[in-house]
Amino acid sequence: MSTVSAQTLQMLMHDMDASEARLREIVAERLALRPPPQLDDAIVGTYFFALRSLRLSEVVDDISYHATSGTKHVPPGSLLEACTGRGLGVDEFDAAGRVGLVHFAFPLKMLLHPDGHLTTVDLLHTLANAIIFDVYENMDARLVAVQIPEAVLGTFPGPAYGPQGIRELVGLPARQPAFGTILKPTAGITPEDVEALMTAVAAVPLLVFVKEDENLYPDLPYSPVAERTLRAVRAIEGARGARGGIGLIFAPHITGAPHEILETVHAVCEAGATGVMFSESFSGGTVRMVREATRRMPHPPAIYGHNAGIGVKARGIWRELIDFFARLDGIDFRQTAPVRPGAPFIRPFGAEWRASEDALTRPIAGIRPTMIARAGALDQGNIGPNLADAEQRGLSENILFLAGSAINSIKTADGHPDPQLGAAAMIEAIELHRSGVVEVAPLDDYVVRFAQAARSRNLAALTTALLQRYPGRLG
Repeated sequence: MSTVSAQTLQMLMHDMDASEARLREIVAERLALRPPPQLDDAIVGTYFFALRSLRLSEVVDDISYHATSGTKHVPPGSLLEACTGRGLGVDEFDAAGRVGLVHFAFPLKMLLHPDGHLTTVDLLHTLANAIIFDVYENMDARLVAVQIPEAVLGTFPGPAYGPQGIRELVGLPARQPAFGTILKPTAGITPEDVEALMTAVAAVPLLVFVKEDENLYPDLPYSPVAERTLRAVRAIEGARGARGGIGLIFAPHITGAPHEILETVHAVCEAGATGVMFSESFSGGTVRMVREATRRMPHPPAIYGHNAGIGVKARGIWRELIDFFARLDGIDFRQTAPVRPGAPFIRPFGAEWRASEDALTRPIAGIRPTMIARAGALDQGNIGPNLADAEQRGLSENILFLAGSAINSIKTADGHPDPQLGAAAMIEAIELHRSGVVEVAPLDDYVVRFAQAARSRNLAALTTALLQRYPGRLG
């Protein structure tokens, strides 16, 4: 079989991350000089377009026609006019006027429910419509910003708990970082296995949150989620005396089709679940559905809005908007990514990472913040930089440090995974970081210097964990 040409390979190997990072820089600069308009009677969407043949000003009429009233000659003063969108300006990046930003107003008259509320399904159905993303003319298109009137924002439920509510729920003292873990193995386990795993991790008072993995499906003949939950709750009860009064949230995985999710929510709540974990990327509106279905419970489950699949959406809709909409709908936890040296392991990173964490935590009247879950290769070797970043940005109490393998896959000398060992290593890492003897900067050699300090202080658990997590650098 012949090889693909160098020219084609160069096209196929286009670095989308580098392109996206530069686009974000440019858009941030332009919007700082000319912010998107904020209207009381419309949702304002800001789009980046790269067009094949048209000018940016020419696509405004197409959006108005195809995404709102479908009328080219609108009678003045009519209901049609009130339901017809309009352009609010363009920002051309090039002399041909084919690349740049378009601001467009979608009138509330065509959107609002009788009581004045909107859902994120309504918003995305309109803002991310076919005329934006499906027509050939639009060589590239991104939804980069959305302005929602305050009166409409106030109709969203937001998180049931948020960071402070979560901390109060589990009785976590102020200034004490919140830690969680993920059950491992992540698939192919029975309710009996879940109980055994939970028995091990529930005895670790460092942890205030435990979730199942997204690969462990809820409706399995050999592992039904309601039974898994019953056994997990039993394990938590059995470990209560070892936890020093600190509570533990257990979030079983309940992703499914919308009707399946609701059935599963009721089943796991009846079994004693204090949280639920599911992905909404491919089943839009399910966060709001679960939030509404449980909001009148005395203690509704905390919602971990897993973002599996968000990378597919984020190719057209900027991630922070997806995260922001999920916050409006009611997620209590949302994963971003940890601070770590070298190339990113998981998205988001850079400006996208900062934008998502801002969208999840910035003050919004009547809407609680969402607790950031720093996860994705978070471990004893980078917890220091993550704690330092959280402290510097004033986010310490807004972050759940979620370490999966770094807690429950650290092995003892005889080769058996031991969550107690992993947790002890994490506690030693926190204490070593707080001692101030290891500077976070420069980040590139931080783990080497950190490991040297751990050895010199005979921190056996931490040294063991670091050697297992960084065998190539420390082995």
